[in-house]
Amino acid sequence: MESRAFYVAGRPVHGEGELTVHHPYDGRVVGRTTMATPDQVEAAVAAAAEAAALPAHVRADALDHVSRRLAERADEIARLVTAENGKPLKWARAEVRRAVGTFRWAAEEARRFSGDLQRLDTDPTATGRIALVRRVPRGPVLGITPFNFPLNLVAHKVAPAVAVGAPIVVKPAPATPLTALLLGDLLAETELPAGMFSVLPLPNERAAELAADPRLPVVSFTGSGPVGAAIRRAVPEKHVTLELGGNAAAVICADWAADEDLTFAAQRIATFSNYQAGQSCIAVQRVYVHEWLYDGFLPRLLAAVQELRTGDPADERTDVGPLISADAARRVEAWVDEAVVAGATIEVGGRREDTAYPPTVLTGVPADARVNAEEVFGPVLVVTRVPDDEAAFAAVNDSAYGLQAGVFTHDVRTAFLAARVLEVGGVIVGDVPSYRADQMPYGGVKGSGVGREGVRSAMEDYTEPRVLVLTGLRL
Repeated sequence: MESRAFYVAGRPVHGEGELTVHHPYDGRVVGRTTMATPDQVEAAVAAAAEAAALPAHVRADALDHVSRRLAERADEIARLVTAENGKPLKWARAEVRRAVGTFRWAAEEARRFSGDLQRLDTDPTATGRIALVRRVPRGPVLGITPFNFPLNLVAHKVAPAVAVGAPIVVKPAPATPLTALLLGDLLAETELPAGMFSVLPLPNERAAELAADPRLPVVSFTGSGPVGAAIRRAVPEKHVTLELGGNAAAVICADWAADEDLTFAAQRIATFSNYQAGQSCIAVQRVYVHEWLYDGFLPRLLAAVQELRTGDPADERTDVGPLISADAARRVEAWVDEAVVAGATIEVGGRREDTAYPPTVLTGVPADARVNAEEVFGPVLVVTRVPDDEAAFAAVNDSAYGLQAGVFTHDVRTAFLAARVLEVGGVIVGDVPSYRADQMPYGGVKGSGVGREGVRSAMEDYTEPRVLVLTGLRL
C-alpha cells in the first residue's frame, strides 16, 4: 500500500517514519502516511508567514472548486471517513454533504466580506469625515482537528481561513489523517498560492511547538478540554478559539405530553445519543424528564435504542459502529461500571466487545458519577426524573460544560425561559442538542470552550477590524 503524501506549503511531500491507519471495526490497514520532519514544519510555517494577500475572486473560486470536487467524489470520501473513523456509512455520507455546504457557504461569504461604511458627521466635530471599517486577517492560522469528524471539522478550520485570505497550517488527528490529506489534494487543484495551506501529520505531543510559534497568531483547536486549556495557558498573547465538547442535555418539558410527542423525542434522543457511537461533542448524554411523563417516556426510549442496528459501519443499514479504539471503549466501560457500583441501573446495553460498546441507557445515576458529570464520548445515555421544568434547567446548568441543550416544548414562554437561563452556547427547541447548521454560530461557554465556529463566525474570529477614516468629504 503506497504511503500518502502530505502537504507543505501546497506541495505534496513525504516525511519520516510511518503512520499506519487501522480500521476501528476490524483492525485492517486503511492507509499509510509519514510524519512531517522539523524542517518540513519550519518550511510550512515560514511559507504561511510570507504568503501574500489574495483577491476575493481567487479565494471564492478555490472554495467553490473544493465544494464541487467534494460533491463529485462524495461516495469515495464517505467510504474513507468510515474506514479510518469507524462511523457508519450513512453518517459519513452526511458529513461529506455538510462539508460540501461548508465550502460553498465560505465561497459565498468570501465574495461579500466587504466591511461597513460609517458616516461620522453625525457629530459636528466630524463634519466631512467617513469611516470604512474592514476586517483583515490576524495572520496565519493553526488548525488542530480531532478524529470524530475528520472531514467537516477540518473544513471548519480551512474554509473560513481561505475565505478571509489567512494562510492555514492544519494538524489533523493522528488517528484520522487520511481524509485531511485528501482534502489537501483538492486544495492543491486550485489557484491558491503555495503558502496558503499545509497539512502536517504530527504526533499530538508535537502540537505544542506549533502552537507556540509566534508566526501563527491564531490557534483554532477542537478536542479535549485539558488539551485546549493547556494551549490557552501556554499562549495567552494569541487569539485562541477552543471547541472543547460537553455533556449535552435534553429536557422533556411538562407540556410535551402527547403520545406522538413522546415517541418523537424518544426516537430523536435514541438516534443522537448514538449516531457517532456517542463520539460527538453534542451527542445527547443527559436526559431530564418531567416526573409525570417519565413512565410514559422511558419505555419508548428503550424501545428506540434497542431498534438501533449495530455492526459493520460499511453496511448501509448500520446505525452504530465502533469507537475509535479499544482503549476508548474500555474507558466507557469503566465509567459505566463505576456508575453501577454507585447505584445506577443499566436499562439496556452495557457489554463491551473489543472496540464496540453497545447503545446503553442508565437510570438512577448519581449526579457526580463521571457518566453524568463529565463527557462520556461514547454511546451512553443517562435518564433522570425531575419534578418540573425549572428543576430540569437547573440540572442542565449543574455541569462544568455548556455547549448546547435540547428543550422539547411547544410553549414559546418555556422556550424563551430556557434561552434566558440555560448556560449554554445554543438552545435547540423541539429537538435534540445535537442539531447543528454549519452556517450558524456554534460553540459553548464554561468548559466547552471560547469563540464560535460556523463559517461567518470563524471568519470574524480569524480577523480583526481595521478602520480607514477619510477627511474633507462633502457627504
